[in-house]
Amino acid sequence: MLVWERPEPPNRPVPAALSRERIVRAAIQLADADGLEAVSLRKVATALDVGPMRLYSYIASKEELLDLMVDAAYAEIRPVGDDWREVLRSLAETTRQTAHQHEWLADLLGGRPQLGPHALARGEAIVAALDGFGLDDIMPAVGAVDAYVIGAVRRESAARRAERATGMDEKRWQASLGPYLQRTFATGRFPALATVVRDAAHLDADDTFRIGLDFLLDGIEAHISR
Repeated sequence: MLVWERPEPPNRPVPAALSRERIVRAAIQLADADGLEAVSLRKVATALDVGPMRLYSYIASKEELLDLMVDAAYAEIRPVGDDWREVLRSLAETTRQTAHQHEWLADLLGGRPQLGPHALARGEAIVAALDGFGLDDIMPAVGAVDAYVIGAVRRESAARRAERATGMDEKRWQASLGPYLQRTFATGRFPALATVVRDAAHLDADDTFRIGLDFLLDGIEAHISR
């Protein structure tokens, strides 16, 4: 059959353009929807409609992918303020907000320092704002704020996961335990705890976070003012 009589061959799909940014964005979307257990190179490849082997040209392992995801999240943490206290407060609040938007992030914060470009830019902005601190006070102060935030967001994340798993929000959970606590406190074995539970203000997560952060910042201020 002559060429002008021969049918055109079917079009072959052009491989989708890839980049680390696209791969990381797809991984974050999976994690935001279904948690870290939903993230693997194979699942990310499926989401991008490419073969898994193509991803290995950009990322060598799942561990590298997780590092890139965390650094992408750090791009959303940009502390601002006119003095060290405002900057450290902004650091805590923006980190918490980012962890709320990406619940999986709470599981990956802490441990060894993140050294990606966005994490380093965050660190540079914070350290520059603490130029009035003694050199040996900078990292302990930042570390204390980071530790406070990580503990808070992990506690809040655990509460949200428990609510999803049980179908009970905090108020329903507390109501279900009320009779048990009343019987236990009636024994007189825990008088101080009973007084706090009965008479102290019951704060929501936002107020608890804010007041605890005030305690921490007051302590840092007292230390650097000595």
